[in-house]
Amino acid sequence: MSAHTLAELAAVVGATVVGDGSKRVEGVRPLEDAGPQHLSFYHNRRYLDAAQASRAGALLVADATPFPGRDLLVHKDPYAALGRILELLFPAALPPAGVHASAVVAASARIGEGAHVGACAAIGERARIGAGSVVGAGCAIGDDVEIGEGTLLHPHVVVESGCRVGARCILHAGVVVGSDGFGFATVEGVHRKVPQVGIVVVEDDVELGANVCVDRAALGVTRIGRGAKVDNLVQIAHNVQVGEHSLLVAQVGISGSTQLGHHVVMAGQSGAAGHLRLGAGTVVTAQAGVMADTKPGEWVSGIPARPQRDWMRAMANLFRLEELRRRVKALEETIRQMRGKA
Repeated sequence: MSAHTLAELAAVVGATVVGDGSKRVEGVRPLEDAGPQHLSFYHNRRYLDAAQASRAGALLVADATPFPGRDLLVHKDPYAALGRILELLFPAALPPAGVHASAVVAASARIGEGAHVGACAAIGERARIGAGSVVGAGCAIGDDVEIGEGTLLHPHVVVESGCRVGARCILHAGVVVGSDGFGFATVEGVHRKVPQVGIVVVEDDVELGANVCVDRAALGVTRIGRGAKVDNLVQIAHNVQVGEHSLLVAQVGISGSTQLGHHVVMAGQSGAAGHLRLGAGTVVTAQAGVMADTKPGEWVSGIPARPQRDWMRAMANLFRLEELRRRVKALEETIRQMRGKA
């Protein structure tokens, strides 16, 4: 990793330098660990004291006012700027092109120019691996799978037969795309499997975190829309449609045939029942359980999920129940005493 001046970093991210633009920084560290040779960043008022006390040689901030006399990079969105700086300072080290000697590649498969197939990976018949893509060690790519250009599959990713993954996607270790949907018909007390014969389509620029499971459709397509970002340990059931640029946080679960509009956010451990429509821009707060359709832009909370203000009001009233119980008891005692004197 090479050192860069603040002026050089500012030019890359569109920031303004306050202080010494010629100062060189050799890396990025958290506020409490940074030294004079490091850049750190501040974007949350909770950490103001730590930022002011930090030994960092320079800070990346949105507002210079709290930091008089410090060398600063000022950017309207410090977190986004940090991402670009980290890309510059820590460029991704992709493995060399080629197929490892221990990989098993079907004769009818096609590996694009510059692609890498890692140790012990298996690639099925008629599969297509796009140019510049990486298939990590131990990955299993089924028959008739298509992987787009520049996509990165970390070790032990499974893409089952017939499924498609777009360009510039990132699938982290343990992702399974195209496992059977949970489809059973109960006949006379016996659960009989309904064959799941659809596929999964993961569109361009999607990122799936570690151990995400995306079930193939019973019929048709389970789809993850362009630009969606999915955290670790998320379950997406058969025939679900995840809208473009949606965010699904850790341990989210979405039941079959539910449709998410674009830019939907589902916070950690939230879930949605099946056959629902979540309007574009819906925000489902942490641990909420959605049981009904939502309107575009609606925030919902609780189980069953309700408009957030309604849920917060209900919770506020719930915590007053003990006080109300005591008041009712006192009133009952007063009434009893009054009747005794009558």
